[in-house]
Amino acid sequence: MTPLGFIGLGAMGELRALTTPHLADACLRAGAAVRCAPAALRPVAPGMRCAGRARPARHVGSVDVFFEALGSAASGDVLVADNGGRLDEACIGDLVALEVKNAGLAGMIVWGLHRDTDELIGIGLPIFSLGAIPVGPQRVDPRSPDAFSWARVGPFVVTGSDLVVADADGVIFLPEDRLPAIVTAAESIRATEREQAGKMRSGTSFRQQARFDEFLAQRAAHPGLGFREHLRRLGRAIEE
Repeated sequence: MTPLGFIGLGAMGELRALTTPHLADACLRAGAAVRCAPAALRPVAPGMRCAGRARPARHVGSVDVFFEALGSAASGDVLVADNGGRLDEACIGDLVALEVKNAGLAGMIVWGLHRDTDELIGIGLPIFSLGAIPVGPQRVDPRSPDAFSWARVGPFVVTGSDLVVADADGVIFLPEDRLPAIVTAAESIRATEREQAGKMRSGTSFRQQARFDEFLAQRAAHPGLGFREHLRRLGRAIEE
């Protein structure tokens, strides 16, 4: 795993300023796999957002695994807690959240449930989970020797070589080795969309900007022409 400094603090700052939709489109543009967590993974409270390196930990019924993971975590990391997507128990609550926040981490992604919702909202640490339930674990299973090497979130395996960004639209995992290309593409997409939105507010419709009548005429002559292809030709792509 590469230390945060080798990614570059500037790159991390740029990453934190981007939205998950921009990053998802950027992955497509950069030719990287799009790894978005299932839509059921939502923030505990509106407005929560976090970004940082993944710090995986696989839960087997006792919160000590999360406390242990903090021993090798760096400030700004995001704890990715894998409880197998279970919906019959909460694997984190207020004490874990406080410990994670006080350790300087940027947030938590929980592939499972939480509890102590009111307390979590008051703590303010960005937490994304599958929902809440009052009951905690009533079992302790054997722990794997590689409990801190990887975590599964939906269909995806997340390691310390991944970056995490989470906001109101969901959670996305990005490979470190593709991060510069993804960030560059996302910034380009964001700039294009902002320019288009600004012109729309000033009275120039998106159809005008996209020369939509021209597209319809071209499509009539060439039925295989898609709108995305047309926009790419104009340099006005808003989706991939």
